[in-house]
Amino acid sequence: QDLSGSIAAPDVKLNLGGEFVKESTASTFLRQRGYGWVLEVEDDEPENKEELDIDLKDIYYKIRCVLMPMPSLGFNRQVVRDNPDFWGPLAVVLFFSMISLYGQFKVVSWIITIWIFGSLTIFLLARVLGGEVAYGQVLGVIGYSLLPLIVIAPALLVVGSFEVVSTLIKLFGVFWAAYSAASLLVGEEFKTKKPLLIYPIFLLYIYFLSLYTGV
Repeated sequence: QDLSGSIAAPDVKLNLGGEFVKESTASTFLRQRGYGWVLEVEDDEPENKEELDIDLKDIYYKIRCVLMPMPSLGFNRQVVRDNPDFWGPLAVVLFFSMISLYGQFKVVSWIITIWIFGSLTIFLLARVLGGEVAYGQVLGVIGYSLLPLIVIAPALLVVGSFEVVSTLIKLFGVFWAAYSAASLLVGEEFKTKKPLLIYPIFLLYIYFLSLYTGV
């Protein structure tokens, strides 16, 4: 019997985005043997993919929570502690460093160092006292609570020649910052041990103020 002849390549068409495209013989061969994955093309990554997790509305809300720490104002201040971020506190610390420069750029790195290691000290002390707090939470609260010291900076420039008034403004700023931070970090789990954590927080902000004023 005459078995000569030719076998035509199957005419296979693929549906790609509503358009039919003719598939080659090699492609058909690979798909029939389970190697179709070789021909798959990954979709492009979305153009609007966020590289940095920066939520400006969240940062603005946390700034208001720190600057207005009174419970009667109705802010959910626990969001500063329970939903910590890094970029907001870093921006506050850098801004505080900028107003503390006086031509000495080394102050910036020193203030950032004090922020990081000062927060670490508060964190370790809180854990020793039985507090359920993470280092990221302490870092965020301490950083955001520098805002009161930034707010009083213009007032110190105006009344700098009046020593008594200047001292009162400095004390007000430190108490404001320390109260804002302590009210977020010192929970009910500390009970009678609260002064042991509030005191080092107060000293930390006194040191931050001394880096700005030089006192």
